[in-house]
Amino acid sequence: MDATFHKMLQGYRGFREKYVRCEEGVDSSLMHRLAVDGQSPEVMVVACSDARVDPALILQCEPGDLFVVRNVANLIPPNEPDASHHGTSAALEFGVCNLNVKHLIILGHSQCGGMDALLNRSELKQNDFITNWMSLIDNETDPVEDVEILAKRALLSSYENCLTFPWIRERVRENKLKIDLWFFEIKTGEISAYSFKHNQFQSLVDDND
Repeated sequence: MDATFHKMLQGYRGFREKYVRCEEGVDSSLMHRLAVDGQSPEVMVVACSDARVDPALILQCEPGDLFVVRNVANLIPPNEPDASHHGTSAALEFGVCNLNVKHLIILGHSQCGGMDALLNRSELKQNDFITNWMSLIDNETDPVEDVEILAKRALLSSYENCLTFPWIRERVRENKLKIDLWFFEIKTGEISAYSFKHNQFQSLVDDND
């Protein structure tokens, strides 16, 4: 058996042991409660599809804690109410308007393949959709060549795009929804959060806490 597949099966068994199995005759497992009560996460995360950046793993969350949408480069497009297919916008609408999440975290990261594709599009092996998706990021007005700087700029751009959705803008104005911009450094495992007060990214937590 393929080693990776075997590892996944072992993980699945561990998941069932931890979250599904319950005492004989008593349906008290976490998954049973989630099935009966439904989901009610207070936090939504827009993260990258990168295999190294799993929000639930990084934040050590339980099933039901996070409502997550992942796409290439964790981008949020502007509000475009037309007949096209808008997967990320639909997820935002569901999370904000139907689940009434209180926090929206946009989670960027270092070594982002999407940002690299934007800078080196001629090297892509296949490019039916990637360049068009990454064009959401303006790297022509004030161009940069550094992937990390571009990824952090993209977080600010996604934040601005969030506010083009009237139901997000209204909730932010009424303090019913808080938007956070986080940047995950893969090599160190550290998260920095953008401070709107200081206009810079700062450590999310003090290691001494």
